[in-house]
Amino acid sequence: MLLYDPTVTGPEYNYKRAAAIQSIEGKKIGILENGKLNAIKMLEETAYLFEQKHGCSIEPIFSKNNAGAPVPHETLSLAAENIDFLITGLGD
Repeated sequence: MLLYDPTVTGPEYNYKRAAAIQSIEGKKIGILENGKLNAIKMLEETAYLFEQKHGCSIEPIFSKNNAGAPVPHETLSLAAENIDFLITGLGD
């Protein structure tokens, strides 16, 4: 019997995690929907709770057409310029 190690090394990335938000009071929320059924409705309801409980404002909805693909860099750049935090999720 031959055993193989299925792990491989991947490319090195120089990504850094964003600093944690100390408070969400009055922050601008971005919504990222992935095109799945009910995603927009579910995310709008979630954002509404942030609006009611923390005084957040809901900014425009950002979209991507393929749930399995990464968000286009241009979309993330636009979101980063206009919002304080982003929520996303599946709507199935």
